[in-house]
Amino acid sequence: MEQLDATVLVTALPTMAHDLHASAPSMSSALTAYLLTLAIFIPASGWIADRFGAKQVFLAAMGMFIAGSALCGVAPNLTVLTLTRALQGMGGAMMIPVSRLVLLRSVKPEEMVSAMSWLLLPALLGPILGPPLGAVIMEWLGWRWIFYINVPISLIGAALIAIYIDDVREPRPEPFDVRGFVLSGVGLGCLFLGLEGAGHGDSWVKIAPLFVIGLAAGGLYIAHARRHPHAILDLTLLKIPTFKLALISGSLTRITQGAQPFLLALLLQMGFGLSPLQSGVTMVATSVGALSMKALAPKILRRFGFRNGLIIGGVLASAVYATCGLFRPSWPEPALLAVLLVAGACMSFQFSAFNSIAFDGVERSRSGAAMGFHTTFQQFMLSVGVATGSSALSVAMAVRGHARPALGDFSVAFFVVTVISLSATYWNWRFDPTAGQAISGHRPVARTAAV
Repeated sequence: MEQLDATVLVTALPTMAHDLHASAPSMSSALTAYLLTLAIFIPASGWIADRFGAKQVFLAAMGMFIAGSALCGVAPNLTVLTLTRALQGMGGAMMIPVSRLVLLRSVKPEEMVSAMSWLLLPALLGPILGPPLGAVIMEWLGWRWIFYINVPISLIGAALIAIYIDDVREPRPEPFDVRGFVLSGVGLGCLFLGLEGAGHGDSWVKIAPLFVIGLAAGGLYIAHARRHPHAILDLTLLKIPTFKLALISGSLTRITQGAQPFLLALLLQMGFGLSPLQSGVTMVATSVGALSMKALAPKILRRFGFRNGLIIGGVLASAVYATCGLFRPSWPEPALLAVLLVAGACMSFQFSAFNSIAFDGVERSRSGAAMGFHTTFQQFMLSVGVATGSSALSVAMAVRGHARPALGDFSVAFFVVTVISLSATYWNWRFDPTAGQAISGHRPVARTAAV
């Protein structure tokens, strides 16, 4: 529900602008308000769960999401809609990392890959199913039902949380890092807004100050974190090899995974001439591929281990992403769908692997901080991906002198983001061959010297 809500609005913005008596470009504030609150509050999620208990925080987050959704549905103008979207974002900022924290502290190590694979499925399905679902709701019910439909789903979710989720928490959490919270919030918030502006094609005069403020706040935060023993984004976690490598390699991979659905939707609509609903239906093949990998990922990692699995999977995924740049209207539809199915499977495998191996060497007492840190970078790098894909497409158009993106321009953009994901191979290679054995169950075959 939360992942769908982040993307389902895209197809509804023109109609919403008309009903709320606002310009279409100004409606972007409803999207950025949500992303901004995510950026600010995700780093605090781990500490809040340790302080108040994961179950209580999860229920409170669901309550905020319910309230925000209902108020969005009755919003009389853009100002109210923006504020209520921010309330939704506060709930969303708690839901994803806290749910993963509950899983991390509740599931046996040997079951982690399988459990994480299922937990991450909505993160893959949401961006793909959001636009076509939004088009269907707009056609039959109207845009306000995009928000109303969250209420019954949230109530069911809250009931399941109350019944099944244990109240996991740390007995004595450290004091809250207020200064770090402010600096990280300003830094990440400005960088998020700058990247969103770059993705939408805003002028550098408008977005450059956001990047300057964001980078300055980030630098001040790093200086602060080096002195603070319990910083809200704990940089000492980078001393853990598996966490560091998973964060770097996973970030590079997620840039491409953020750009791929964005570029693909534009290619199908602007290059192939499909409607938003038709392109969304075509992209469902990616979701089918993601779903098919849920049962296979643990078996692959048990057979090859995390290091080999990520190396092989990363190269294969990059090849598939590059193939998307070769799509043309003359392609047989089964061939196109087959490539998207494999792309979805590759995305699913990499998400599951990175989100499992990252916490292999993290102590239980630091799992909340690690989860907040890791989730923050996940969200940030997906936005970097959209901005990178958009920028690559714009540069290709400018170099080739096109006012409207041509098929060749899309090819260039796909190839650019593919190179970024392929560069993660270097970092995957640096994983220890035995990394994550307790999670994957993989046992490398010992080589015996010839006698």
